[in-house]
Amino acid sequence: MKFTWTNIISGLLILAAVLSVGWWVTYDPVKEFVTTEPGLDNRGEGAAVNLNVNIGEYFERYGTSESNLTETWPRFRGENFDNISRSKVKLLNRFESGNPEIKWKVEMGEGHAGAAIFKGKVYVLDYDESSGADMLRCFSLVEGTELWRRWYKVHIKRNHGMSRTVPAVTDEYILTIGPRGHVMCVERNDGKFLWGLNIEAEYESEIPFWYTGQCPLIDNGLAIIATGGKSLIVAIDCSNGEIIWETPNPHGWNMSHSSIMPFTFGGVKMYVYSAVGGACGIMAEGSDAGSVLWETSAWNHQVVAPSPVCLPDGKIFLTAGYGAGSMVLQLRKNGKDFEVEIVDQYLPKEGLASEQQTPVVFQGHLFGILPKDAGPLRNQLVCVNPEDFKRITWSSGQTVRFGLGPYMLADGKLFILNDDGTLTMVKPDVNRYVQIDQARIMEGHDAWGPLAIADGYMVLRDSKTLLCIDLAESR
Repeated sequence: MKFTWTNIISGLLILAAVLSVGWWVTYDPVKEFVTTEPGLDNRGEGAAVNLNVNIGEYFERYGTSESNLTETWPRFRGENFDNISRSKVKLLNRFESGNPEIKWKVEMGEGHAGAAIFKGKVYVLDYDESSGADMLRCFSLVEGTELWRRWYKVHIKRNHGMSRTVPAVTDEYILTIGPRGHVMCVERNDGKFLWGLNIEAEYESEIPFWYTGQCPLIDNGLAIIATGGKSLIVAIDCSNGEIIWETPNPHGWNMSHSSIMPFTFGGVKMYVYSAVGGACGIMAEGSDAGSVLWETSAWNHQVVAPSPVCLPDGKIFLTAGYGAGSMVLQLRKNGKDFEVEIVDQYLPKEGLASEQQTPVVFQGHLFGILPKDAGPLRNQLVCVNPEDFKRITWSSGQTVRFGLGPYMLADGKLFILNDDGTLTMVKPDVNRYVQIDQARIMEGHDAWGPLAIADGYMVLRDSKTLLCIDLAESR
């Protein structure tokens, strides 16, 4: 056989092809991979990395501050859980030159945790990445100086921010829930640690994908926490950490980002909760406290952030993002029992819905910002009459759209914080959209944390900065 360069090159190509096929058949592309256990990515079951957290272990005091301020914004959505301030302090009617005055600002760990205000002091839960710790921080409302902090080490991976919850504050106690479900209760005056609870460890709970968004509740000296897992909701004595009652969880509902809302209907006080798996009303008082008064599994979505809006006539408005839309329940009392009926259910482009913030009620109407999947009305502020949640009374218009930021009512004005740190002042009107003014408060990014206001001072934040502005008309 005569060898030519053509034959040699052809033979080499055939040999290379054979070797390539052999390598492809025998190569194991995952031989270097390590199998991980569920939960080690900071989600789901088995988050053993955080089981031995020493809650409340560290404390440091930086100073003291005396104040004659008396007003409070003591928890998520304020004193009456409706995001309405009833302060008598007159606020600015317009944002004129130099107003609102920025009193102070502090850098925070990335997150969306709003503040609580109590008699001249600001309380906020922060996550410090440099030390790997959940930190309850106390500031002076007027000066912005940090007075003390209490913290504990806990490993958390960044997931579009860490801390997301507002502390609950009373004369005696401060209650927090950290991103991985670590509950901490301290004395308000001096930050003295009282007790802690690791929800994941004790209740085998599944923390939501974007960490704990549920804001804690203190009611008559009891910490009311939606745990999911082995129990749905628990009540704990704030003075000593003793479990007072636990609501069974036979359906295996999980903790959502939504917060528990107290509601009195038919002379009965209950806690209304929008869980991952369903919605329910839990008896809040008496010998039957903790028992289920009503429930429905028809409302079942994986990402639920807004809290239930409970109306005096027994209607309960539920909403969520990511295409979930909304559901309207009608609660009725039949003797000692409660019945719940689904009045309406619809997609976000068909009526009032919300992705992150909870709508506010004004003169019997609901104001809310529609989600990004609401069609032509996306991201607009809208007003609806609860007789028909799908009929939009008015919207802010195509040129006035908002993001996922918070809004609240104070001194007859609706304040809306946009994602970029722009604060809009709107006259709450059930007939039309009336914008009063706008001001860029900060060069913000993802300004989603709930607002707080007391004595004319508003505390707000974006993903990395907490600041206080003076909105009082005169000081």
